[in-house]
Amino acid sequence: MNILFINSIGKDKFGGGEKWMVNAASSLSARDHNVMLASKKNSRTLQYAEKKGVKTYVIEIHSDISPVKTFLIARWLKQHQIDILICNLNKDVRVAGLAARIAGTPVVLARHGMLLCSRKWKHRLTLTKLTDGIITNSKTIQETYAGYGWFPKDFVKVIYNGIVIPEHVEQVDFSCRFPGKKIIYSAGRLSEQKGFNYLIEAAQILHKKRNDLVFCVSGEGKLASELKTQAANAGLKDSFVFEGFTPDIYPYLKGCDLFVLASLFEGMPNVVMEAMAIGRPVIAADVNGARELMEDGKTGLIVPPADPIVLASAIDSLIDNSEKLQVFGKAGKKRVARHFTMQQMTDNLETFLRLKLETTRR
Repeated sequence: MNILFINSIGKDKFGGGEKWMVNAASSLSARDHNVMLASKKNSRTLQYAEKKGVKTYVIEIHSDISPVKTFLIARWLKQHQIDILICNLNKDVRVAGLAARIAGTPVVLARHGMLLCSRKWKHRLTLTKLTDGIITNSKTIQETYAGYGWFPKDFVKVIYNGIVIPEHVEQVDFSCRFPGKKIIYSAGRLSEQKGFNYLIEAAQILHKKRNDLVFCVSGEGKLASELKTQAANAGLKDSFVFEGFTPDIYPYLKGCDLFVLASLFEGMPNVVMEAMAIGRPVIAADVNGARELMEDGKTGLIVPPADPIVLASAIDSLIDNSEKLQVFGKAGKKRVARHFTMQQMTDNLETFLRLKLETTRR
């Protein structure tokens, strides 16, 4: 199959959706499919894809409607005889999806790692007319879309994320920087979605009763300055540390005592899966996909989102219990190895893509 993944996210942005696309492209390439990934020039997505050995192209999409860009992409799709186009953002569907219809590309799919479709008429029009299906990573998203009443049965396909579990990781030695401290780690874009302001509030609550905790966050984003100011004003200058963009978080995960996800919404939170894969216990907000990935009380704890008091209490109840931390970590690692490997994801994705292509060509 000739497959093109297209992702027009900002060149300095890189998250779970981008990682999924690159990993999916790399895994399908390894199975002798001709796979390409297109994104913005000098983007982190393309840089990560190149490191993974994925063929990359520069295709820039900046707006929802662009007749010239649509024409150029249609010509490109014909030239490369693309069988399947997989789009990331809604604007990718509207520009590249339309191009694919013009070019006669057999299959066009949207990939939704979180809720990207609301009840707006433009979502209904573009997704039902310009795509042949939606790939998502969470049954909760599938059920939400089914409630709209727009899509045919089996139009939205759940394919759980998969990761490659690393065999050897050199852990970050936090004890050198923070001797005698316990490390609570988190990672993600510094955006409203990720709920870091609530994590700071939870840290402030805990700081009033104990001084042996350090919160460490990897990530960057538009709220960086605001969050740093919030942490400083909360008296957490030395106990809430911002690491900036971290291309490989596994060393941090292996070196920490506990991973926390404070997001307000997600799809299937990749970073939780990564923490579990490395054997770290997790406290996660009860967002889309969390309960499909985790087992509350067995691989970690699930708490309500946007509730720093409950989050602080959960951290406090777990961080000193070394036995439970170890049990949660081992159980999480086994669960990922059993249900969320890259091989399982690629098997499911490849089967789905073949079926879509065969159905279209009948």
